[in-house]
Amino acid sequence: MDIRLSARLDMVASFVRPGSRVADVGCDHGYVPIALVQRGIAERALAMDVREEPLKRAAEHIRLSGFEGRIETRLSDGVTALEAGEADTVIAAGMGGSLIVHILEGGRGLWESVGHWILSPQSEPEKVRYFLQMNGFSIEREAMVEEDGKFYVAIDAARGGMEPLSAAQALYGPCLIRAHHPVLTEYLKREEAVLTQILSGLAGRTGGSAAARRKELESRLDCVRQARQDGGIR
Repeated sequence: MDIRLSARLDMVASFVRPGSRVADVGCDHGYVPIALVQRGIAERALAMDVREEPLKRAAEHIRLSGFEGRIETRLSDGVTALEAGEADTVIAAGMGGSLIVHILEGGRGLWESVGHWILSPQSEPEKVRYFLQMNGFSIEREAMVEEDGKFYVAIDAARGGMEPLSAAQALYGPCLIRAHHPVLTEYLKREEAVLTQILSGLAGRTGGSAAARRKELESRLDCVRQARQDGGIR
């Protein structure tokens, strides 16, 4: 069974260092652990999920791949079933930022033994980045891809601490901004156009809810423009 990952999952897998012992939280079909073992990046891996049905699917795919002896499936709420020393890399991808924060919180006992947390929030990335900043992590790398009209980020976090994030950095990624990342550039241009259009549609509307919405959108637009300015993005 030859696994070909989507652009999003391939980005996540590309952050795993050769020789890593990986735990994939919320493994779904188990494709990432299979691909990592298949490519010779990981010798062994854990495919973990809080639900039994995804684990059954993952187990079947692992069986078909021929890696049953190297990839273990495990029922787990986040990383609660992961013991210290079992993995040096944890992947949490394909879920919202709030859930990723919950997983990180639940894994406090693993913070020192897990060298890399590879995180790919599908929403609220600012919550993840702020949590990392406030809890003694550093953001080592970031990447971004567009797939089927949607944009996805990946964050490689390790212990170490970092400078306070601006609102723009929390939303759009300090590493992505510094690197003038081409996908981020496209995303920010689209974001600015959409926000400007929505604000134009709210012009002249009165009432507390309209005013609150305008304030929210204007704050977001300020962050877009700040990110573009900081990254030298035209």
